[in-house]
Amino acid sequence: MRKNNENRWWKGKHHVNRVQIKTVSRLEPFIQIDLIKFRIFTSLNQTNPNNMKNLKLIGFFSLIAISGWLSACGNKASESTEQEEAVVKEQSFGNTFKGKEVQLFEIKNAKGLKMKVTNFGARVTELWVPDKNGNPVDIVLGFNTLDEYLNSSEKYIGASIGRYGNRIANGEFTLNDVVYKLPINNNGQTLHGGPGGFDWVVWDAQKVADNSIEFSYKSPDGEEGFPGELLVKMVYTLTDENEFKVTYEAETDQATPVNLTHHSFFNLNGAGEGTILNHELQLNASKYTPVNGVLIPTGEILEVAGTPFDFTSSTEIGARIENENEQLGFGGGYDHNWVLDKSSNDLTQAAVVSSPQTGIKMEVWTTEPAIQFYSGNFLDGTIHGKEGKSYDFRGAFCLETQHYPDSPNQPNFPSTILNPGEKYEQTCIYKFDVE
Repeated sequence: MRKNNENRWWKGKHHVNRVQIKTVSRLEPFIQIDLIKFRIFTSLNQTNPNNMKNLKLIGFFSLIAISGWLSACGNKASESTEQEEAVVKEQSFGNTFKGKEVQLFEIKNAKGLKMKVTNFGARVTELWVPDKNGNPVDIVLGFNTLDEYLNSSEKYIGASIGRYGNRIANGEFTLNDVVYKLPINNNGQTLHGGPGGFDWVVWDAQKVADNSIEFSYKSPDGEEGFPGELLVKMVYTLTDENEFKVTYEAETDQATPVNLTHHSFFNLNGAGEGTILNHELQLNASKYTPVNGVLIPTGEILEVAGTPFDFTSSTEIGARIENENEQLGFGGGYDHNWVLDKSSNDLTQAAVVSSPQTGIKMEVWTTEPAIQFYSGNFLDGTIHGKEGKSYDFRGAFCLETQHYPDSPNQPNFPSTILNPGEKYEQTCIYKFDVE
């Protein structure tokens, strides 16, 4: 609040001093009027004792009213400032897992984007994005409690995936003439690092900025069958450009395959708000890797043109998902790896998806060479998440930036082997807007 110079109003031999007060309140004119009345009444009645008694009462209650107005203005200004500040809040997630405390963090940026994440699996539990009317929409599937995550039949919801995202054929690979056997957890294959992958550990977590959380985990040599001790760091940031940004770093003391990714289940209509088949999707990829009946790549890299896998221009997810197509039959819909149209590890746009219902648009940017698009084919309505909402068949999609599946067994695919002295680095960005 700032007080300006006084302006004198003259009326005969009497004068009053008008005090102008600058506030953020719409009540400012009324405050000024009351002050003027008060000063006029004082000057005109200072010789009348009875009027002076009334004056004291009027002045007393006027000052109380003014004080209340100014207090309200101050509170509103304070609330507005708080909404515009990036912040990280921490609380217990109500339990421990394998002897480590499970925490829940809330991250907000300065633009109203809000996210909740837990160090159990470094997973996203909520992500609130403004829709075309400015209303916040939670666009990721998730649960309210740790027990619900532990007991869910879909264990990857919102999680960070490693040591190797996607599938490794027959749960084995050969590296430097040594055969490594991995736990089997999906139709005779190893999926997402095995049953005890990075989604199933409690990460160390710390605030590193007003809008960022760093997660770190030391994966011991031999964990889930993989060689080498692997130190992984990830930073989750909500930028002021309305981006959910994930940066990854990893180092090892032995050669080992590494393929890290993020596994949020998105529905831009809102979590539990029906099908995603009306979403529009564009993938900046003119090729994909076809799979066999257990979703292991055949080793081929095929053109998408003329197939249901052509999303090079924006297309409804449901437009061709029921077509008679062997590949769609294998996945029960889309559950495939698209090869991005890029020749370097620069950060480039991989995908754009939007909901005509909410107007929310999400861009996916990555330094990785590929992206897995999954259309929620294994959701069946038996899972109930936040607010008791059922997660129905094709009620969410995943866009997982990655290297190709089964690369350790596919010599013509880009290598995923990390050697001692090297640093694994990648960036993934989910950027939000409305249209």
